[in-house]
Amino acid sequence: MADCIFCRIIAGKIPGDFVYQDDRAVVIRDINPQAPKHLLVMPKEHIASLVQTGSGQRDLLGHLIHVANEVARSEGLSERGYRVAVNCGREGGQLVPHIHFHVLGGRQLSGSLG
Repeated sequence: MADCIFCRIIAGKIPGDFVYQDDRAVVIRDINPQAPKHLLVMPKEHIASLVQTGSGQRDLLGHLIHVANEVARSEGLSERGYRVAVNCGREGGQLVPHIHFHVLGGRQLSGSLG
C-alpha cells in the first residue's frame, strides 16, 4: 500500500529504527514510546487490521507472537515482564492501518487486564 506508513518503512522509503527483520516480519522502535522499551512487531505483508485476518493468517499471527517474545527476550524484558498488545480499529485505538503488535516494558505497567 503506497499510502501506508508502515509499508513505506518496511520498503525503506522512510527511515525506521529496525530491531529485527526476517522474511515475514519486522520490528521497529516506536517513535512515540509509551514505556522505556516500546517495539512494534508487524508483518511485511500489508494487512490493515486484526479484523482482516482469518484462518489463512494463523501461521503468520503465530510467527508475529513468536517474534514479539524473541525481541522481548533480546531487549532484556523477559525476566521482569512485558506486555504485548494489538489495537484493532479506530475505537480500539489503532492509529496506523497496518496490523502491528506493541511490545512494552522496562517499567511497571498500569492498567492490568488480568
